[in-house]
Amino acid sequence: MSYAKLMDRIGQVNDLLNAQSILSWDARTMMPEGGHGTRSKQLATLSVLTRDLLVSTETRRLLETAESEVASRSEAGVEAGMVRQVREAIDYHEAIPANLTRRRAELGSIGHAVWAKARAESDFSQFVPLLEETVALNREMAEAIGYKEHPYDALMYRFEPGETVSSLKPLFARLREGLLPLVKTIAQKEQPRFDFLERNFAPDKQHQLSLAMAQKIGYDLKRGRLDTTLHPFEVSFTRNDVRITTRFYQNYLPASLFGALHEAGHALYEQGVDPAFTRTPFATDLVGLYAVGGVSFGAHESQSRLWENHVGRARSFWDLHFGTAKEIFPEQLADVSSEEFWRAVNRVRPGFIRVEADELTYDFHVMLRTDIEAALIDGSLKVRDLPEAWNAKIKEYLGLDVPNDAMGVLQDVHWSSGQIGTFCNYTIGNVMAGQLFETASRDATITSGLKDGNYDRLRTFMADNIYRHGRRYGRDELLVRTTGRKLDPEPYISYLTAKYTEIYGL
Repeated sequence: MSYAKLMDRIGQVNDLLNAQSILSWDARTMMPEGGHGTRSKQLATLSVLTRDLLVSTETRRLLETAESEVASRSEAGVEAGMVRQVREAIDYHEAIPANLTRRRAELGSIGHAVWAKARAESDFSQFVPLLEETVALNREMAEAIGYKEHPYDALMYRFEPGETVSSLKPLFARLREGLLPLVKTIAQKEQPRFDFLERNFAPDKQHQLSLAMAQKIGYDLKRGRLDTTLHPFEVSFTRNDVRITTRFYQNYLPASLFGALHEAGHALYEQGVDPAFTRTPFATDLVGLYAVGGVSFGAHESQSRLWENHVGRARSFWDLHFGTAKEIFPEQLADVSSEEFWRAVNRVRPGFIRVEADELTYDFHVMLRTDIEAALIDGSLKVRDLPEAWNAKIKEYLGLDVPNDAMGVLQDVHWSSGQIGTFCNYTIGNVMAGQLFETASRDATITSGLKDGNYDRLRTFMADNIYRHGRRYGRDELLVRTTGRKLDPEPYISYLTAKYTEIYGL
């Protein structure tokens, strides 16, 4: 009975986290500008209440008796696994002072409005005071959590358990080694035609196309919806209500289209979690205090990148579905073939914006941000010097001169919400997606399904091996169970090499 009561208590924690998520979704999609001040207080209150409920004397008492109750059962079993995760989370949060949790929540809630204004006016100086306080709070968190080598390791633990500054160095080095020569070689090649993607595309029609493509890969609208935001995101209020957003540029079609496919990939993960895990530790990030079922941010990102890129940017996808795009935009795409469209949406063009970067240059944006965050946390880089460091890295990696703060250091939403330590997840997601897709592609029924427009087989593979488990297994454990080995960058590098060799005739 103690185990059941503990699960009821964790269900209440999950309920509070979902309430926070709903308020955050509203703040980023529909809330009037004047609501930010009070909304920050509401979110901070819920954040503290959630943390207090989790680490309360009653929860700890229920945990102790539940531990005794399941002690004789298999350590690999569901109940033992859930109890272990509750113990890990309580130990983690008890190390962090409650007032630090509140200050971080308040600052993060206020931060979005400050960042949005600074970005709109391309003025980093407006964001400096808030970011300095954010960095200071995250340093306090790192010291409270504890670490062996680098304070940034403690912050990454919330998003990608087990990853460290030391473990990322060889991964990033291998990616630079494998991808930078491709970038330089392609820079000398003739670029595919691209002009038609910058024509006048009405946002309401873009919404129609984006939603149609998301549904094709299996996004369930009975348990979801697509809305507009400044920076695309997915949010889950249990597997039964998983919402996605995208943004619309009237003169640039790919942003909304692939933003929606990306977020739909995230949504497939959440919609695919075992229903039995709803409101349990396997569908609740009790360490990060998020109502999500994905085992890590990198694992989650693997699905958004897999469906956006391996599927949504594949030649076969547009051979099949370009007709839908032409039906929605008959004038804009009248003189365009499916092959031209496919080549255009895969064009390699080093740019300033991470979320709009091509596959080949995307990871350089991630490596830049990860290096910068680590330097901010260890104090080797000051917030006021961040634009200079940012711009220098963009020049080194991509050969570009950043024109303004909006196109540079202010482009990402993450720091405005107080998040530091999460950028590595995007590249880990890319690598994991390559590894999972390589394994799935060994099944002839999956590859034939992709050519025929039947995405159920690939989605079933991912659901059986990744989605349904929620947070039961760790990232590398999932990879070993599915692919036979831990995180390996070679399939990802091979995939990009083969793809761009075909497109550019290398």
